[in-house]
Amino acid sequence: MTDSNVIALTSSRERPASTASGYAMLILLVLAIVVQLYGIWNLANDNAGLLPILSVIAGPLLIILIAPGFYMLQPNQAAAITLFGDYKGTDRVTGLRWVLPWLMRKKVSVRANNFISERIKVNDLRGNPIEMAAQIVWRVVDTAQALFDIDDYKQFVKVQVEAAVRTIGSRYPYDDFAHMEVTLRGNHDEVGAELRKELIERLAVAGITVDECGFTHLAYAQEIAGAMLRRQQAQAVVAARQTLVEGAVGMVEMALEQLSAKNVVELDDERRAAMVSNLMVVLCGERDTQPVVNAGSLYQ
Repeated sequence: MTDSNVIALTSSRERPASTASGYAMLILLVLAIVVQLYGIWNLANDNAGLLPILSVIAGPLLIILIAPGFYMLQPNQAAAITLFGDYKGTDRVTGLRWVLPWLMRKKVSVRANNFISERIKVNDLRGNPIEMAAQIVWRVVDTAQALFDIDDYKQFVKVQVEAAVRTIGSRYPYDDFAHMEVTLRGNHDEVGAELRKELIERLAVAGITVDECGFTHLAYAQEIAGAMLRRQQAQAVVAARQTLVEGAVGMVEMALEQLSAKNVVELDDERRAAMVSNLMVVLCGERDTQPVVNAGSLYQ
């Protein structure tokens, strides 16, 4: 493998910058102005001594050196310091700060940011088209990576959120009526935790972490929404019927056992079959049953 085929990708790491308190330098700036005014006042009063001349010369130089180095940092704000493109560290101390004027400052917010993605169409594990949208709370934890390893870290977050949503959406089915699988609709917490893990891994290269995430929209795509709704309704009816029949069979079995145990009536196979049929009709029927008085015999 030749060197021309190898591309070395270096990852930046945040480190503290060498900066000074702006308040101390502000006092020096005021002193420089006083020295300048002192020299001007003496020269204006024909006191052209060595000290006034030096004051007039040194005062502007100190002002030019000190004044451009001031900058302000608010809470949860940082400043990356560079010298001719070379990263020199990050200042996270709030308040009035100062650096040498030839050092460049790039401010970065390290506050929490809220982002809601657009609705995107994804095929779930079973190939059904669904619509998904996510909401995440993210923040910058490494200013050097966010500024120097990624061209535009905010746009990077948007793209990676969409990619992560597509990845997670394709791993699970939208719904499982039997509740035998992890689904997007039925396991919000578990799927949301996996989405957060996926996002943290994707955004680590940009020095960004994710504090919270979840789905804001989750539904079948419009072209299959009607069909899937009818399917869910049919599955619900089948499941309800199955539960009803299982309960009815148990009740019939219990009734026959108690009738036999207490010798209430002796039932041969034909009478037992008739009673089972009547009980099942009563228990499983959707309409109210009408009692019929049988004055004769089963065999007549």
